[in-house]
Amino acid sequence: MKLRDDWQFRGLVHQVTDDTVLDRLSDGGVTAYIGFDPTAASLHLGSLLQICLLRRMQLAGNRPIALAGGGTGLIGDPSFKDVERPLLTIEQLAANVEGIREQLGRFLDFSPSAGASRALLLNNADWLTKLSLTDFLRDVGKHFTVNQMIAKESVKSRLDRDDVGLSFTEFSYILLQSYDFLRLNIDYDCTLQLGGSDQWGNITMGAELVRKMTAKNVAGLTSPLLLRADGQKFGKSEGGNERVWLDASLTSPFAFYQFLLNSDDDMTPALLRFFTFLDHDVILELDEATRTAPQERRAQRALANAVVSFVHGVEAAQNAERAGEALFSEEIAALDEATLLQVVADAPSSTIARSELQTGIGPVELLVRCDLAASKAEARRFLDQGGVYVNNRRVEPLESIDLSHVLHDRYLVVRRGRRQLHLVVVA
Repeated sequence: MKLRDDWQFRGLVHQVTDDTVLDRLSDGGVTAYIGFDPTAASLHLGSLLQICLLRRMQLAGNRPIALAGGGTGLIGDPSFKDVERPLLTIEQLAANVEGIREQLGRFLDFSPSAGASRALLLNNADWLTKLSLTDFLRDVGKHFTVNQMIAKESVKSRLDRDDVGLSFTEFSYILLQSYDFLRLNIDYDCTLQLGGSDQWGNITMGAELVRKMTAKNVAGLTSPLLLRADGQKFGKSEGGNERVWLDASLTSPFAFYQFLLNSDDDMTPALLRFFTFLDHDVILELDEATRTAPQERRAQRALANAVVSFVHGVEAAQNAERAGEALFSEEIAALDEATLLQVVADAPSSTIARSELQTGIGPVELLVRCDLAASKAEARRFLDQGGVYVNNRRVEPLESIDLSHVLHDRYLVVRRGRRQLHLVVVA
């Protein structure tokens, strides 16, 4: 299938300066780039859409450039930000760029065997930090008018607010990103910049700069931003306070898997198209499964398996799926300690003395102490109804819980009903 047809099916094109660029991408041989913001040492789920774009491009015979913003990161992109970003030190940015470099190497083919489609990983600090200010303003700045810059929605949204302004530092960002496109066009014959729809203003200004300074026609293309029903960018964890990171030490494969598994039915079709490489027929079949049998969550499971496999490997995805299934089965006892703690990471916890378990503790008292029952009478009722479990094994009313129940010599997982979990740590 032609890349144009695939991208249109997946809804990956939001804006494009020249629609014929999709035909050129379909034929192969185009060099295109996407910039990655190094404000953290890891990329996140929002970045994955852009990574997938580069990967799809490369598979179609084009050359992708992943550009780490070690130079522009010193300034900070003001696009649609409510306030100015805190400025990072050169040392912080360098460390973040290295983290991003390692991650991108997992998704794109940087090997010589890729031939003309071999991916490049560049850092704009290599040229931006060496620019002479007066030369830059004279040679590049003269091609921008303040009228053009303040008309861009990403800038205008800040200028229209009385409570926050826009520093000259941030205002200059659009010139620096435009210069990136010029530099890549001159040095690597890059003729296309891609990015999220919030980058449209920066991308079009860059294309215009290249045209003015080289007389070459280059293009820009943006993809849609994924937003949840509450307006938050997709990729934030519950509550919107933390991103879903691609670094396994920041977001475990299990947590990543569960985040995708819990995707809303109305968002899942878009997520399957944006973040997976599944065939169109498979995606359409999963759309139908969501419509006719949403309780089975087939589409969400396929999404979670595909994305976690892409980011962390097939084995990690299989382990994450197994751990999720073990959360409500006796297989929880077979999980290693690290996975067990991931599975119950969101559960409240308390401590119980080892000496108490040497002689055993009744399930009624255990439920009350874990705040899974408000009283002993309520605890007895839950037990009589058969809804109390220790390590996912149903507990009988007269049973004694002792050290033989403890997992990894330290933990008891107490559950009431389907969802009420509590982790007991044995001290």
